[in-house]
Amino acid sequence: MQQRPQQGAVFVFRNRRGTAIKLLVYDGQGFWLCHKRLSSGTFRHWPTSSAQTIVELCAEHLHVLVYNGDPTLIRQAPLWRSLAPTASQAQA
Repeated sequence: MQQRPQQGAVFVFRNRRGTAIKLLVYDGQGFWLCHKRLSSGTFRHWPTSSAQTIVELCAEHLHVLVYNGDPTLIRQAPLWRSLAPTASQAQA
């Protein structure tokens, strides 16, 4: 997977039926394994292509996915964007 949990990567796995997900997280001392099983239904919004095994998610997208939402529908500002200097900053 070319990702390192020691550098902040969180690994999310779904079972074949789509009724549960597991999150593997490293906290600096050891690993946490979190398991969420839906009492009814399945995780509908998961990568459906078998070729798409690795998907990068930001924290907001992961939060929506855990609550069984569609992370692709989130509208948010970019995490970082270059700000052009204002006219007063350019003259200073």
